[in-house]
Amino acid sequence: MAPAPDSSQREAARNLDIMKRLREVEEAILARAPEHDLEPSLDRISAVMELAGDPQHTFRVIHLTGTNGKTTTARVVESILREMGLTTGRFTSPHLHTMLERIAIGGRNIEAEKFLAAYDEVIDLVDIVDARSVAEGGPRMTYFEVLVAVAYAAFADAPVDVAIVEVGMGGSWDATNVADGTVSVITPIALDHQHFLGNTEPDIALEKSGIIKADGIAVSALQADPAVSAILRDRAEEVGAQLAVEGEQFGIEAADVAVGGQALTVRGLAATYEDLFLPFHGTHMAQNAAVAIAAVEAFLGGGEQPLDLEVLKAGLAAATSPGRLEVVRRSPTVLVDAAHNPAGARALRDGLNEAFTFTRLVGVIAILKDKDATEMLEVLEPVLDEVVVSRTTSPRAMRPNDLAEIARGVFGDSRVTVVEDLPDALDQAAALADQGGVGGGVLATGSVVTAAEVRMLLGVTDA
Repeated sequence: MAPAPDSSQREAARNLDIMKRLREVEEAILARAPEHDLEPSLDRISAVMELAGDPQHTFRVIHLTGTNGKTTTARVVESILREMGLTTGRFTSPHLHTMLERIAIGGRNIEAEKFLAAYDEVIDLVDIVDARSVAEGGPRMTYFEVLVAVAYAAFADAPVDVAIVEVGMGGSWDATNVADGTVSVITPIALDHQHFLGNTEPDIALEKSGIIKADGIAVSALQADPAVSAILRDRAEEVGAQLAVEGEQFGIEAADVAVGGQALTVRGLAATYEDLFLPFHGTHMAQNAAVAIAAVEAFLGGGEQPLDLEVLKAGLAAATSPGRLEVVRRSPTVLVDAAHNPAGARALRDGLNEAFTFTRLVGVIAILKDKDATEMLEVLEPVLDEVVVSRTTSPRAMRPNDLAEIARGVFGDSRVTVVEDLPDALDQAAALADQGGVGGGVLATGSVVTAAEVRMLLGVTDA
């Protein structure tokens, strides 16, 4: 007769069952329409939330939109609020390595068991709404809509004091917008997802401004197009919200390169904060931090009460933003960055110039086929000595030969190498970087998927 399993064996078996079920649930969610294939509407997610008892109204919300910088800003806001003793929820997208990254509670990715419990709470309601929508000739709920429902259920169950929620795309009709943000945050707006959001920055701003809610406070990053700023002001005035703008009510007073990041002085809404350390590189990251500080001030005291300096310092120093101008290896130095549009490429280029000095920098470039590869490469050309073009495992990846044709038009034939498989491309880039002797480096960029897959190839999977 076999001996009874001990407690460690039972726990191992239980964990195996949880992981098996998680894979099944992830596959079911992934089988739905993806994030970039959607029908703009809040009807379906609103119906699910109503059937669930509107869990999104059981906690306060800081809601973020924009084109670039949303995830970093959300993570900095979260880190500061956690340091202040609040229980936080965080919803961001896309993920680098696992779907669980999108939902965080208390600064940690949601546990698989809690994710499954929240999924079980909403999936029967999702099925009801799916059936109703299909019967009326509409679509099933998308991948993203289901994850929003799971996140809001998980935050209510935790419970959290505040949820820091990043839109998936847009604003007005983004599924996250069934929640009302006490504070709305608009990071820099640029061209991206034009087929859904519009072909000009003002068109995109009009859609994104829909997260600004009545009687709330909106915090806007510095916008390159004055017409964008005007649209945000008009929306705030229309709904009776206060608007705080970087460069007017708050902003960076000083920023200096420091070991592992930068030293900042930030003028907030209620006070000026000196001797801050931010563990990120680049002016764009400092601006993200300034926006985050203003958002926290707006959330906690309506922008009128200074934050405790020591708590703020600790919150900033503890912030993380994986995949954003991140050093993932030394000898040679390998950087990854999730830049996936021209505005992101410009921020990346400027951050490289500000914080790094390479004798030779080789790019590993893999871009999705619906992105503006030409302009991205033109932006990065001055900082890259050579490029190795490749592709990720994404079905949306541009074919290497097609990307190489574009790259040759920007860099010239002699500076472009084509390597089909990303692992081999990374090896080739490292060898080319080493030809520059000490001080050579590799930059892997072009999409979130590129950053994620290079991180994994180098054994970095935390996020």
